Amino acid sequence: MANSVNFVVLGDQSVAAQLGKKGTATDMTMYDKKESGVIRTYTVPSGFPDKIQPLLQTINLAEYVIFCVNKLDKFVGEQIIALDMLQKKNGILSHTFDVDENTLNTMIKNTVLENYARIPVDKIKEESDKFTQISKDGNARVVIDHCFDVKGVGTVMLGKVERGMIKQYDTLKLLPAGVDVLIKSIQMHDDPMETAESPGRVGLAVKGVTPDQVGRGDLLCSPGSEQMLTEIELEFTKSPFYKADFAVNQMCLVNIGLQIKPAKFSSLNPVRLTLEKPAVCDKGDICVVLKPESQSIRLLGSGRIK
Repeated sequence: MANSVNFVVLGDQSVAAQLGKKGTATDMTMYDKKESGVIRTYTVPSGFPDKIQPLLQTINLAEYVIFCVNKLDKFVGEQIIALDMLQKKNGILSHTFDVDENTLNTMIKNTVLENYARIPVDKIKEESDKFTQISKDGNARVVIDHCFDVKGVGTVMLGKVERGMIKQYDTLKLLPAGVDVLIKSIQMHDDPMETAESPGRVGLAVKGVTPDQVGRGDLLCSPGSEQMLTEIELEFTKSPFYKADFAVNQMCLVNIGLQIKPAKFSSLNPVRLTLEKPAVCDKGDICVVLKPESQSIRLLGSGRIK
């Protein structure tokens, strides 16, 4: 079975095209390559900076970060804040010659990026090839990022095995819909597989569900292994860059994994949020509170679910 390593490529997104072959392209664009039995996937938030959501979703899909800074602006600031909120501690940081290193150092001070390997742009591939697979054991869990109908095949889901292992002919529960889904076939890097393990990127032909029943961030899980919540309490830290105060009943969006859900503040101390629709989450998962329409900062704060 092939090993899998997943990256998010931030800053200069064109770097990804030098690392892998282009695949699925929406507001998230995937590039991948298979070399020496390792499948490496490089995802860019191609819908960012117009939309903040794909930035958080692509970071959540990755174990590792490649951040190539080619200019210093508020969107670089947003990417630094997002990486820090999501505690992405393993990565590569490089910058072009026209970026002022002192300013960049100031921007990343006291964030997870301080510990990234500092690499010249022309050494990104060589350095990123050193990163190895990080697997998570436990009950099977696949996060879905795309779903569509393929003529002659039926419903196809694309996603990542977040945890555990899946097998051909497994029946898993699609959450939050609660529908039983049979895995008819598994592909990794266009090769048919009988099994796939964390953190493999997979294409699944499935039975029991249609694409219009599936949303990005939905999860295929071992039956009975996951909890769904409409009320969450956070160990919340407000972003120092968001200057306004919060109010009870204030609306926002929350990001948990690839899930984005409308919510409102039901309490400020402690911070509790009421979600319009259930989210699949565990204690300790990171929840980011966002306001996409904000003209200044769109990331209001974050915290682990209590």
